[in-house]
Amino acid sequence: MLDGSDGKMAAAVLQMSCLYRGMLAVRATGIRTLIPGLVPVQFRAFSLRKEPDVEENPFYSKYQDKIQKLRSAKPQEYKARLENRHEAKNEVLGHSKQAEFIRLMEKELEERDKKAASDGASGGFTKNKTLGSILNLEMIKDMTGEEITELWMKYYSTKDTVSAAIPTQIYEVILSRSKSCQMFLYALPQKEGYEFFLGQWSGHELHFTSLINVQMHGENAPSQLILYHYPDLKEEKGVVLMTAEMDPKVITVHQAQCLANQVQLFYGTQRHETFRLVETFNHHPADFKHMSVIAELEQSGLGSPAASGGL
Repeated sequence: MLDGSDGKMAAAVLQMSCLYRGMLAVRATGIRTLIPGLVPVQFRAFSLRKEPDVEENPFYSKYQDKIQKLRSAKPQEYKARLENRHEAKNEVLGHSKQAEFIRLMEKELEERDKKAASDGASGGFTKNKTLGSILNLEMIKDMTGEEITELWMKYYSTKDTVSAAIPTQIYEVILSRSKSCQMFLYALPQKEGYEFFLGQWSGHELHFTSLINVQMHGENAPSQLILYHYPDLKEEKGVVLMTAEMDPKVITVHQAQCLANQVQLFYGTQRHETFRLVETFNHHPADFKHMSVIAELEQSGLGSPAASGGL
């Protein structure tokens, strides 16, 4: 899901037979390839009762053209992918008036986006994204964490993206766990069933791509959503700011919010049984049961289609 020069990683091919209403994750392509070096060399495999063909997938018709193109242009690669499924700034920012703050923030962001485009960044995903590219850190240094949080959330409330201000204590738990468990399988509730997404951590970034992308593209599977966490203020202000970028052609803000909520559910939980699912996925994949993820979502209230805007 990230661009990199550390060499190609092994394909993360996930084989799943969704016993819940026969649903399987499906999404079209996004922008970046999978994070090099983070996916285990071995393929991940799950016990199956039934192995539906790609065409049987209830989401297949939405992405039929793309899949057919791969099948026609690269038949051998297409066949291999199917087989491998069976084996893983006028005034500076910080002005005391919120309206001015937001106006100036927006101006800086527009300038940043233009620069990113001229630098060749594609699809709205920004390389080397930093908090300093959004905020004038020098000019907000006298603000409290609460004031910064209010400004941050007020600005992003008008944007087609998701955002959050995470207390340092909670983020430290999430970050620590992400180092030992860099991947997890998330279930996005849809009207037709559940759509599965693979999330991969790379430092303070969390990249998501759909399971079908991993199955069809392997090491070239693109990112469709990236959550950016900024720890710059966590010691002094007690808050870690988060925002996201996504490919709007294939994922909505509601769906992105649902996935972001699940990150806190599974990585920030105080309930060990919940985090154990993440540990099992990373360290004992043969024992991982995707239905346990769905059960956890339904217990938390995140398992209805309304939670992801699916109705």
